[in-house]
Amino acid sequence: MPGASDVTVEAMERISGGASRETYRFRATWREDGAARERRMILRRDPPASLIETERRVEFAAYRAFHGSAVPVPEMLWLEEDEAALDHPFFIAEELAGFQAAPQMLLSGAYDAVLPVVAQRKWTILGEIAKVDPAKVGVLEVMQAPPADQCWRRELDYWESMLDRDQAEPLPIVRAAIRWLRANPPPPAQKISIVHGDYRTGNFLYDEAGEIHGVLDWEMAHLGDPLEDLAWGFNPVWAFGRGLAGGLVPQDEAVAIWEKASGLKADPAALHWWILFNCVKGQGIWVGSAAAFNRGGNREPIMIYPAWWLLNTQDRAILKVMGKL
Repeated sequence: MPGASDVTVEAMERISGGASRETYRFRATWREDGAARERRMILRRDPPASLIETERRVEFAAYRAFHGSAVPVPEMLWLEEDEAALDHPFFIAEELAGFQAAPQMLLSGAYDAVLPVVAQRKWTILGEIAKVDPAKVGVLEVMQAPPADQCWRRELDYWESMLDRDQAEPLPIVRAAIRWLRANPPPPAQKISIVHGDYRTGNFLYDEAGEIHGVLDWEMAHLGDPLEDLAWGFNPVWAFGRGLAGGLVPQDEAVAIWEKASGLKADPAALHWWILFNCVKGQGIWVGSAAAFNRGGNREPIMIYPAWWLLNTQDRAILKVMGKL
């Protein structure tokens, strides 16, 4: 802000719930061109140890790729990868205020009348993400594009390696799923898309009318098969006990919305593969979260909570998807 003077940061407040970045909201005030200015902002800082290990420049680039498009995201302002200023790398973005994110509130009954609207917007936006050409939005510099027939292998290799590294005890159910996935690989990706990586109910901002105003938490963004993104939201743990995709609508309705918006097809067998893969990925995240806590790198309660809440639930989800429950 070369033209700014008298810059102050006020009302700094930590936002609870994030396990891969520390998130704070604050109000910045300054003087510029002879006038007083004010803006609400968000700070996302790397923690000492994270639920997932990602580069903040990738998350920053993913947000920037979609700002001003049919995919609503907050504006990214500054990225700082040097640790000198705040002990860890961080970025700053605008705050989208006045909306809700919690799935518990959305699914509490108070929003039942607008859940079909939320579902329509949710999977339409995901279709818009899948449509974008990564080369045209400047992400190829920070995201590596795999060959279309290797998307599945790259992701499965990565998450299996995370389980190998972090497991504290044998994991027979997830290992059985991995054996099945390797024996029954999916077809090549229809196209290489930007994959959000954590697109689910709970990672977008909504209002009382069911409109979605911001898609958040792009820290796992990468290039890959768009079916991976669609299937993550069909991991049974994200049904929140309601038996519906994302807790919102039957899965076939969600798929139809996504296909219409993306112009792509969700082959049932390929989608099944990616749903089971995402159950494995989910277990990799929960196991990794527990490992970060147990190693002492990050003793925040949010690190152990996902493992306590979801390890058994995710095993049961794997068995359900495999037809063994």
